[in-house]
Amino acid sequence: MNFKTIGLLIASNIFMTFAWYGLLKEKGLTMWKAVLLSWCIAFFEYSLMIPANRIGYLNGMSGFQLKITQEVITLVVFAIFAVLYLKEPLQWKYLVSFAFLLGAVYFMFKK
Repeated sequence: MNFKTIGLLIASNIFMTFAWYGLLKEKGLTMWKAVLLSWCIAFFEYSLMIPANRIGYLNGMSGFQLKITQEVITLVVFAIFAVLYLKEPLQWKYLVSFAFLLGAVYFMFKK
């Protein structure tokens, strides 16, 4: 596994999480402004995600491995975001769901 790819995926997912969910608390923001602001934030996500996928693929990761890795990173980043920023509780059923996803990662990389 390429640590540069993982680092870029983490950074890109932080941007995307804020692009998608960071404006939920902004009640006075009109929809078109929320969409425009989200697209501005998402630009940075794409600027990191594309190199992450290319670097990972060129270093031997398959498309399937890149996708499942990205999904797990997305959920970890979102869980931290939801607890710290949205102030939502982390319930046991979410942890069980994450455990199943980690099982998916294990099988995806098993030789």
